Amino acid sequence: MLPPAQGRLQLPKLGAEMALVTPRQEVSLKFKDFQERFQRAILRGDDEILGHIPDGPRETKHNLLGVYRDAYVLRLIDVVGNDHELLHVYLGEDTFNEIARAYIASQPSHHPNARWFTRGVPDFLKVNEPYSLHPIVGELASLEKALNDAFDGADAPVLCMSDLAAIPPHDWGQLSFVPHPTAAIIDAYTNVAAIWRALKDENEPPAVTTSKEPTRIVAWRHELMPMFREMTGEEAMMWGEAVKGTNFENLCELIAFYDDAAGAPARAAGHLKGWLEAGLLSRIVRPA
Repeated sequence: MLPPAQGRLQLPKLGAEMALVTPRQEVSLKFKDFQERFQRAILRGDDEILGHIPDGPRETKHNLLGVYRDAYVLRLIDVVGNDHELLHVYLGEDTFNEIARAYIASQPSHHPNARWFTRGVPDFLKVNEPYSLHPIVGELASLEKALNDAFDGADAPVLCMSDLAAIPPHDWGQLSFVPHPTAAIIDAYTNVAAIWRALKDENEPPAVTTSKEPTRIVAWRHELMPMFREMTGEEAMMWGEAVKGTNFENLCELIAFYDDAAGAPARAAGHLKGWLEAGLLSRIVRPA
């Protein structure tokens, strides 16, 4: 289980509260225009604003603007670190800061809520070298993102064993199940789950191992706590079909094709029981 996510940082509103110097009276810029140009200077490196501000008493306007640019980047590095605490621990300060700066340079922030700024970090790490050459980096970021998303995800009812027990067993075959809206699947080609757990427990993480076939990890929120676990190949197959709306009778048939047919109903029931106990399902759909 994970503790509740920390409070989200808010990106600074550039302009009034970050103004270097109030424009001189002879400058014709309106305050709104000054704010917009100052924002462009911070976000895009546009130096046009320098023509509308004076030097300070002890520093040049170029140096003063540089201070605000550096402060903005440092704030965004903190935002990335807040959402990817274990990636930060795993990579170390220098490498993490290098990655964060590269992400910031390639993905400028366009939203005032810092929660949305880091959403592209996993994909950035998976497609850009040299980070993409180390799949564990992108997968660890993906797992952290999935847990953050689960914490922030929509509320919904949680289906319990008692809900299923209230339905006559002879009707179970036609039932289908709706997953909890916070449930998300990650395909992992490394031992990212073991590495995450070691880092969370402040232990030395194991060496990275990779596989040709992915391990399917489900992340979700249960009783206000984001969590995850790995699924077996059979369970992952059944989950993939269940979320499409396949009814329980057909799920049992698919399980029979997957492995020992004689024990298929019991194994399917076992997987379903596990989902109910974990709070992975939200409701039952019965045929009209």
